[in-house]
Amino acid sequence: MDAKLAVFEGRKIRRQWDGKKEKWYFSVVDIIQALIQQPDYQTSRKYWNKLKERLKKEGSESVTNCHQLKMQASDGKFYKTDVADVETLFRLIQSVPSPKAEPIKLWLAKVGYERLQEIADPEKSISRGRTNWQRMGRSQKWIQQRMMGQEIRNKLTDYWKDNEVSQKDEYAILTNIIHEEWSDLSVKEHKSLKNLKTENLRDHMTDAELVFTALAELSTRQIAEVDQAKGFEENIIPAKKGGRIAKNARKELEQKTSRKVVSGENFKLPGKKLLDGAY
Repeated sequence: MDAKLAVFEGRKIRRQWDGKKEKWYFSVVDIIQALIQQPDYQTSRKYWNKLKERLKKEGSESVTNCHQLKMQASDGKFYKTDVADVETLFRLIQSVPSPKAEPIKLWLAKVGYERLQEIADPEKSISRGRTNWQRMGRSQKWIQQRMMGQEIRNKLTDYWKDNEVSQKDEYAILTNIIHEEWSDLSVKEHKSLKNLKTENLRDHMTDAELVFTALAELSTRQIAEVDQAKGFEENIIPAKKGGRIAKNARKELEQKTSRKVVSGENFKLPGKKLLDGAY
């Protein structure tokens, strides 16, 4: 499944895409939190638990159609979370008295439809990403590098998918191996350096960090292809070798420029935007 955050009126809504069923599954608590306009997550969770109990007693199919997926919480860890598709959420929303009921139903219909559009025409996804980064104030140069890096990343994960690497945990482990090899930091450590929590690390990388991440992942895929690596264990070797190639290039650049590539800067703080070429 593909995990991705969506935003409704400034509130982050966790969701996962099921490629087999071709539908989004949204965190029910996140939707409830947006509906009742409650800033506290635990209060929203208790509200959902009580609502769930009432609906169960009433024999509602809406609760039956909810199931659980592991989703990332604010502490960075993954927990089993009640999720539902758009159709089920429409029925649940009817049980919550809220002025946000209609706006959130329109929003759910829109974000659900967007992914189906992107499957039919992948260029729409690319255009949407570019537009979002422009709204965030990213430069054209940064956007170009981010999109190039994403394409390289996609080709690597396609290789893993076609060569017996399990998508869920093994992708993350291999990615962390590559990252730690080239940067000398784990993904978690790099996010901590940049003061990030649930944000996407790549969306807060400098130009140089994006380039070296792309070099590491490009090298990994090409080595894996030559070695015909299959399965998780065999792909660890290309991951280390690919990351090392980028690490050697990073060290050589740092030696020539006397400037560190790995940066603690991010795009979060107003007035502290990363400059083109800053590293």
